[in-house]
Amino acid sequence: MTKLKLFLYASAALLPAVAHAQSDDDRIVVVASGVEQEAETTGRSITVLDRDLIEARQTVSLSDLLATTPGVSSTRNGGPGGVTAVRIRGAEDAQTLVLIDGVRANDPSAPAGAFDFGNLLTGTVQRVEILRGPNSVIWGSQALGGVVNVVTQKPVDGIEARANAEYGYADQVSANAAVAAGNDTVQGALTGGYFRTDGISQAAAGTEADGYRQYNASGRLRVEFAPGFGADLRGYYANSRLELDGFPAPTYTFADTDEYSTAKELYGYAGLFANFGPLENRVAFTIADVNRDGYDPAPGAFTPHYLYRGRSERYEYRGDAKLVEQVRVTFGAERENLRFYDGSDTYRADITSFYGQAIVTPIEAVTLTAGIRNDDHSRFGGRTTWGASAAVKPFESTLLRASYGEGFKAPTLYQLFAPFYGTDTLQPETAKSWEAGVEQSALAGAAKLAVTYFHRDTRNQIDFDLVSFTYANIARTRAEGVEVELALKPVAAFTVTANYTYTDAENRSAGYEGNQLARRPQDTASLSADYRLPFGLSLGGTVTIVGDSFNDQGNSTRLDGFALGSIRAEMPIGDRFAVYGRVENLTDEKYQVVSGYGTYGRAAYAGVRIRLN
Repeated sequence: MTKLKLFLYASAALLPAVAHAQSDDDRIVVVASGVEQEAETTGRSITVLDRDLIEARQTVSLSDLLATTPGVSSTRNGGPGGVTAVRIRGAEDAQTLVLIDGVRANDPSAPAGAFDFGNLLTGTVQRVEILRGPNSVIWGSQALGGVVNVVTQKPVDGIEARANAEYGYADQVSANAAVAAGNDTVQGALTGGYFRTDGISQAAAGTEADGYRQYNASGRLRVEFAPGFGADLRGYYANSRLELDGFPAPTYTFADTDEYSTAKELYGYAGLFANFGPLENRVAFTIADVNRDGYDPAPGAFTPHYLYRGRSERYEYRGDAKLVEQVRVTFGAERENLRFYDGSDTYRADITSFYGQAIVTPIEAVTLTAGIRNDDHSRFGGRTTWGASAAVKPFESTLLRASYGEGFKAPTLYQLFAPFYGTDTLQPETAKSWEAGVEQSALAGAAKLAVTYFHRDTRNQIDFDLVSFTYANIARTRAEGVEVELALKPVAAFTVTANYTYTDAENRSAGYEGNQLARRPQDTASLSADYRLPFGLSLGGTVTIVGDSFNDQGNSTRLDGFALGSIRAEMPIGDRFAVYGRVENLTDEKYQVVSGYGTYGRAAYAGVRIRLN
């Protein structure tokens, strides 16, 4: 697909205007400051996805939904469950920090520390906040490209329950259930999910399907012993198995094999909160434990042929002081203990952090935010980062925002200590970024246009040095671009959403100057429309457009751009039941997002849903 054709598609997508009107919940976010804050006062670029949107789109894998938001792209190695990378504004996937119920979920055992979105399904998810741009002042290491904050089913007053089951292409089965209940003192929530599919061949040239299976569950409990004093427990678990392709003899090319991998992920949070007048306090212990194993059943093969155990334990304190009406201060201290076991040796590192941030509203129309953070790593020493933002509403329908932020990413335990390849003198990756944007609403908020320019320079990026065959701080990159969002909801029953992003992600490393970063399309666009008929039937569709990119840093293997369309429908049966269905890749587009890996063609699914509240 040529760039001219892509721009024509994108222009067509932007004509109607876009996005669902914000609810009150959408206006409050925690991803910007670590505490609840109105999104329009943060001065940052933030997108919120709620449960209603997840169910309306009928999305199973969260990464597919993220890829329809501005500034975000994703790639997956094969079918469901394959390694999935989510990149924000052209940054590396390992530079996207992922939080699940307040727990840092990035894999401590992964070579670059990236979170694998292939195992994150939407059945447990109630809400997602996506912050685009660095935010290391609040979140520390890895919040360099952006932050994805995932919230599972929340406890409620009273009782609520939901469940769904669906079946479709490749013998795919997905079933999920959630229940939440509580009163003024005790509130809790539980979810459970099951997913399996025969899948497709990971190798595009293969003929044997590679299946995927997952069990997952989440739970939350909140107890308030006295007004403003209580405890908060959260947990998420996923058990996954994925069939793989490999490089068998005698050709040693990517082809069908019987290999498979397993992953067990556990994320937990235990905290206490105590509020004293204008000062709110929270202390917490969090844990992320990820076990990944690889197996090859072939005769004579050594199995498991890899075994990785990663663990992160964090001790946190966060304070939130509303000193006067115009001044709010957030501050905190953290201690993180990292551990990585590769089957023979255990490696460790620690980070101790302190930070503070002031949110000042000198007049009602202006909010200024500034903060600073220091992280002391047991290997490379101290690192100080700072950031600032401004949000100004000169008119009720106009919002101006700008921000400057610094981000850093500590070297992973694998990069520091891996046998033969590790370098224990690595320094952190660093980034400086700024953005400026404007949002204009009209028709009492039923229409909105937002335009944002962003620029980020990254230095000391860690890459594999082909001269020394070790990890080294040898890479530099630059990314800049424009995000355009439109929103229109002319009537309550009709919603149209669209966005377009141009990203120039340039490699500035020696020997690759001027090359486009691998798997970073310059042009992406998405258009979604949903309409609810008077008798209850909901109809919708989404078109996602991805431009050309390259598969490698040498820019020798091109990945052609593509456009994917899907349609969906849902029909309620009474007040509690509904049947739904969708067709994905409606035109049976042939494409690849990772060279040599297969992708789904046209696929149809149907299911039933129940809600009790």
